[in-house]
Amino acid sequence: MILRVRPSSAKGRSGVPGSKSHSIRAVAFASLASGKSRIRNPLESEDSASAVSVYRALGAEIALGPGDWRVQGFGGAPEAPRCLVDVGNSGTSCRLGLGTAALLAEGQARFDGDAQTRKRPMGPLLQALSNLGARARSENGDGRLPAVVGGRWKGGRTQVEGTTSQFTSSLLVNAPFGEGDTEIEPIRLNERPYVDMTCWWLDKLGLRYEREGYERFRVPGGQSLGGFDREVPADFSSAAFLVAAGALPGGDVVLEGLDMDDPQGDKAVLDMAREMGAEVRAEGGAIRVRGRALRGGEFDLNATPDLLPVMAVLGAFAEGETRLLNVPQARIKETDRIAAMREVVESLGGGAEELPDGLIVRGGGLKGGRARGFGDHRVVMAAAVAGLAAPNGVEVDTAEAMRITFPDFCERMRALGAIMETSEEG
Repeated sequence: MILRVRPSSAKGRSGVPGSKSHSIRAVAFASLASGKSRIRNPLESEDSASAVSVYRALGAEIALGPGDWRVQGFGGAPEAPRCLVDVGNSGTSCRLGLGTAALLAEGQARFDGDAQTRKRPMGPLLQALSNLGARARSENGDGRLPAVVGGRWKGGRTQVEGTTSQFTSSLLVNAPFGEGDTEIEPIRLNERPYVDMTCWWLDKLGLRYEREGYERFRVPGGQSLGGFDREVPADFSSAAFLVAAGALPGGDVVLEGLDMDDPQGDKAVLDMAREMGAEVRAEGGAIRVRGRALRGGEFDLNATPDLLPVMAVLGAFAEGETRLLNVPQARIKETDRIAAMREVVESLGGGAEELPDGLIVRGGGLKGGRARGFGDHRVVMAAAVAGLAAPNGVEVDTAEAMRITFPDFCERMRALGAIMETSEEG
């Protein structure tokens, strides 16, 4: 699918879809619970659908209604799937599900995903699960999908690589339901706010654990969880694209429903936009972002790797240089986002330089033109935001990837006055 964006300004009020990361955790915990749970305001997207598919395969009964999902959990005792567990494009669903499969009392689960997900590392998590008593292996011996996992999670102590926070989150989500106590020691942990989000769920649901910062977590085994009723918070990762649209020249966007007390790390995009010169302020329970002349800056994105694509676009329209640093894990997302965004910026008439763990973007504006989306939802939407301010507009391919996390991105943007349309390729 091709997305075409013509120069235009985003102005008006908009809600924000539910959080992908919260939605997937909600599905996992509701499945691990006994009894019935209700999930309100879930993100209805391909990634969330992958989480539902994974946990249905493991034995949960999940009924999907508009804005209201009902889950009959399996009480910490998943069933061996009768067929392949297809995780689609969702790394989070895959990694949480691999941990849940380690709770199997009998049998095993075989996991696979799409071409992008097959490139993403799973080995450190598989090793950690093996250290805790499970049977976990990569079929090809390369630490990637397809992978096979069986139980039983006995507990014990394990270190786990922190290249992605999802390894640690998988262990934290599932450890309460293992046979014995589990001690987790993350090594060089990136993306720490996502671990805070997982702990937020443990706290809200009354599951017991102890932590020493981010260096050590102790989780008693043999815990149980009853059904629950929770609302999914709005997604700051998706809101980042609306924030950027408001921050560009002529933009004036009011975002409703964001909770600044939520542990999501990507709320930092508001401070970053403010530091670059945009007007960002609270207004009647909402957040208003108004475009001003932007200036470059230096930003450590280790805690917020998903912001790299959209921050690269803001940097391209700023005065001076923008340095996006300390984010090596951006290279192992749906695509290598550092390389992808360098190419996007250059193809639209700007300049950028790759670092091993970051990106330097030279400001001064983008002319526009054609860009590759790399089948990555965040790269596609970042390129689309660039089209608002690029004199020649932007055409970006693989736009169907937006369905992974933000299916109604174009509808929300058009409601704000953006001129964009999609068409099939060819």
